[in-house]
Amino acid sequence: MAAFLIADIEVKDAETYQDYIRQVPALVAKHGGVYRARGGDLAVKEGTWKPNRLVILEFPDRESAEAFYNDPDYQPPKAIRLSSTNANIVIVDGI
Repeated sequence: MAAFLIADIEVKDAETYQDYIRQVPALVAKHGGVYRARGGDLAVKEGTWKPNRLVILEFPDRESAEAFYNDPDYQPPKAIRLSSTNANIVIVDGI
């Protein structure tokens, strides 16, 4: 069953965040992941949620999503993201 990593990202340092953006796609692909949304225009239809930059990744299953997030190769770019953004990230199983 597919799993999705969904991130709401507030970029604090765009220049540093670009380093993260350059490094991560290969790691996503390494775990069978694909980008389904990466920023872009969004429209809130209900509620008070005010997302900043939404990123949605699809992985073949939860294990692959968790393996991406916990991959030792992801930790250096993750540190870049942590220093240049505020983020809320979840992994959710598909149906």
